[in-house]
Amino acid sequence: MSRSFSPAKFKYYYQQPNAFPDNYLNDLGGEIAACPYFTTNNLNRDFVDTKGFSVVFQRDGLPEVQQKFPFFKPYLDLALLPNCNAFYLNPLLLKQNSRVDPHVDRSLRSYCKTIDPPAFVSVLYVKLPADMEGGELILSHSKGRVGCIKPQVNTLLYFQGDLTHAVNQVQTLGNRLSLVCEQYSLSDTELEEIPHFTIESRTAKSVKKHF
Repeated sequence: MSRSFSPAKFKYYYQQPNAFPDNYLNDLGGEIAACPYFTTNNLNRDFVDTKGFSVVFQRDGLPEVQQKFPFFKPYLDLALLPNCNAFYLNPLLLKQNSRVDPHVDRSLRSYCKTIDPPAFVSVLYVKLPADMEGGELILSHSKGRVGCIKPQVNTLLYFQGDLTHAVNQVQTLGNRLSLVCEQYSLSDTELEEIPHFTIESRTAKSVKKHF
């Protein structure tokens, strides 16, 4: 596996097909589904009828993340960009009638109120319904649409973090599972506000579980 994505060589978004061996996708989907933190999403009201959990970490917290969630390691090894130093990682499951309303990612704002959107967002499509209808990722910039992406299994997508984006309502039965990572390039002052490693899940005794 090698990253062919270079931020300087694209505008708005980039897709890398066949990013991982097929057996990794199968194992990753099973591990996420079996994870005790995986339940009704802790994300905001833009995420309608979705499941997931979130992992917040700085780059120097990456070894702890990989120890706690070894099944994320191949994804993180490939997807994380070297110029980014803080991350918000979340598996995201949509089923029939689920959707994500238009928004700009800024999930670390709960830790640092003045934070800008991420530099980039990376998305790996892990599992999709057969012949899925709906579920497209819609990307917009300055109120104009710049992308309508139909997910493909094992495609690793990067898009600019300042884009407004949404996921159309899924029309078919089955699960649309992706692994999303907001990737931030923060100043030293901003980074001081971000946890070394934290899990956010509705199954935790408190919503935010620190390590």
